[in-house]
Amino acid sequence: MTYPKELKEYPQLEEKTYPFRLFFNQCRDAKAEQNILFLHWHEHFEIIMMQEGRAIFHVDSKPYEAGPGEVIIVPSGGLHVGYSLCRGDIAYVSIVFHASLFKDRNQDSQHEQFVAPYLNNRYHFPVKPVEQNPVCSTYYPLLANIIQEVREKGPAFQLVVKNQLHLFFTLLSRTFPPHQMSDRHHSERHSVNRERFKPLLEYLELHFDDKITIESAARFVNLNPFHFCKTFKKLTGRTFIDYVNLCRVNEAERLLLETDFTITEIAGKVGCDNPNYFTKLYKQYKGLTPSGARK
Repeated sequence: MTYPKELKEYPQLEEKTYPFRLFFNQCRDAKAEQNILFLHWHEHFEIIMMQEGRAIFHVDSKPYEAGPGEVIIVPSGGLHVGYSLCRGDIAYVSIVFHASLFKDRNQDSQHEQFVAPYLNNRYHFPVKPVEQNPVCSTYYPLLANIIQEVREKGPAFQLVVKNQLHLFFTLLSRTFPPHQMSDRHHSERHSVNRERFKPLLEYLELHFDDKITIESAARFVNLNPFHFCKTFKKLTGRTFIDYVNLCRVNEAERLLLETDFTITEIAGKVGCDNPNYFTKLYKQYKGLTPSGARK
């Protein structure tokens, strides 16, 4: 089972031999609750290391707060989204890699016993390992080393990154042995409720101009409005109306920067017939007016 194709990302990695890449993410003067990581999923693993500010990341419906030096692990296929928890600068590094990075170790019995079960998604590490065992914080310097290696790009830095990542996973598997991890995480991630929400998320991503109500959205997934609102917020970290507004504003931002449509035309394309309301909504989410964004 997978999440909607429209939410799937295809990260461009360094090269086939070393399928990894680091993304240095910065949001200057972010507002509290500002979206800093759009809702998406991918087949790659992602390790998020906060560097500045505080944020909350929803990974497969569960919220995890993170501040400087803290780490969030997103499993392969995990649906994730992030929001700022404070006003000010936000910075974090995403270490993204594909499990095939370690394909040369498949003949290693120790690798197959301890690390491979996590790479093939049979088991999952805790999303925030240090909450389960504080000793995990002593492994985080390995991630800092990876970031430094990529910044400096010294000879064979790809090999260093690969080995540091494997050591990081090995130490985690020592702390959370596969035989002690249940399949509960996997079954929860693919719960019935999450499966039923996939078509709705796909619909919202494709129909920005549709004035869909909470009632009609609830019928879309065969839930009553109360349970729909409760489940939707658990999945995305936002209310349904807030999420729809965010989708519209993000699409409007893209149209402002990439097309020559007028602001009134863009307002109509994202479901806002009143240009004044559109301007107010855009400023609420982006901190500036549509005309200011285009300038």
